[in-house]
Amino acid sequence: MHTVWKGAISFGLVHVPVKMFSATEDKDISLRYIHKECGSPLSYVRKCPVCDKEVTWEEIGKGYEYEKGKFVLFDKEELDQLSEESSKSITILDFVDLTEIDPIYFQKTYYLSPDQAGANAYRLLMEAMRQTGKIGIAKISIRSKSSLAAIRVLADCLAIETIYYPDEVRPVSQVPGLPEPGSVNDKELDMAKLLISQLSTPFEPAKYTDDYRQRMLDLITHKIAGEEFHIAPARQENNVIDLMAALQASIEAVQHIPSDPGPAKGGSGAKARTAAGAGAKKRPAKATAAAASTDTTAAPVVDEATGPIPVIAPKPKRRSAKSKVTGA
Repeated sequence: MHTVWKGAISFGLVHVPVKMFSATEDKDISLRYIHKECGSPLSYVRKCPVCDKEVTWEEIGKGYEYEKGKFVLFDKEELDQLSEESSKSITILDFVDLTEIDPIYFQKTYYLSPDQAGANAYRLLMEAMRQTGKIGIAKISIRSKSSLAAIRVLADCLAIETIYYPDEVRPVSQVPGLPEPGSVNDKELDMAKLLISQLSTPFEPAKYTDDYRQRMLDLITHKIAGEEFHIAPARQENNVIDLMAALQASIEAVQHIPSDPGPAKGGSGAKARTAAGAGAKKRPAKATAAAASTDTTAAPVVDEATGPIPVIAPKPKRRSAKSKVTGA
């Protein structure tokens, strides 16, 4: 991995030298603009519209437009001085619970590893955070940009997540078209909760894939080989009007409940039932009578006037003394 930042974590008077690495990578397929007439890639030219000439990097500075067409200019040295003090330190301000931070605040994740002779302090901080269940809220400056950050334990590594400042998160009240507060249909709510329950499962990141990227790679491969490649049109979805019907259909699709096929014709189930029926017919009359005489769970007889009549099972016959002796 490429080191993107070097510095130290500080909490109290403790300093932990660390190196930072990007924990994620962008795997989007990059496409360039091509001149259709000749097939050449287009280049971007830094051109001044007033001087009507190309501008080199050495001639480029930075400025802030405070009014239309009016700028204040900054030298590189001035900008470097602003971030010089904080660029090499991750200062932990507070320790909080991870559940207290809404995911909307998270930006990008980095891994932290100990640098120089900081392994002991690194291990101490990681184990203390693991056992207390806390994460650290810190300030960090990366590439001249100051950010809030959350330091947490991830497996056997410290990870740092840059997070937005509160004034960078737009309030929900600015979202147009939100429904007015009100009640929902109880039956629809029960169906929706049931559907959520049926679709609930432990989070397994490995089962989710970027289908668009895979289709794009397939298309590129076929085009390089000079083959035709046809993409099936997407299925048109109908506008669902009956919400209950949509919920019911969704639940049935998840459960995969087979419908009752009725009596089987010529199947293995029919053969089994036929064999069972044949076996029952071939049972001796004595065995049938014995089974009936020992059955104490027979259904009661119902009299229309008096109601159910209890069934009294007959007492088993006592074996005679002669039978005991002879074993008959």
